[in-house]
Amino acid sequence: QVQLVESGGGLVQAGGSLRLSCAASGKIFSINAMGWYRQAPGKQRELVARIFSGGSTYYADTVKGRFTISGDNAKNTVYLQMNSLKPEDAAVYYCNYNGWWGQGTQVTVSS
Repeated sequence: QVQLVESGGGLVQAGGSLRLSCAASGKIFSINAMGWYRQAPGKQRELVARIFSGGSTYYADTVKGRFTISGDNAKNTVYLQMNSLKPEDAAVYYCNYNGWWGQGTQVTVSS
């Protein structure tokens, strides 16, 4: 059993920043299999960023250079620093670990 709790979403103006957190508990072996997804209304859920063993990362082209994923193994927590936010970044952001999902956190970006 795995529990994922996201936080840090909110309303921000375009160009602003937010930092999302995902706290994991339960049968977590490593945060190096966690990722952030997002789903906007009427769209499919998409992978935004993921962290891999060894510290390597993946970013969707739409967020490269603006978003940074990082993790704290001691806290079983993964972060998503989002800078230079755009209206098209607005979505519900979800944390994922090996098929487990959190409840999501809403990010709204005003233009």
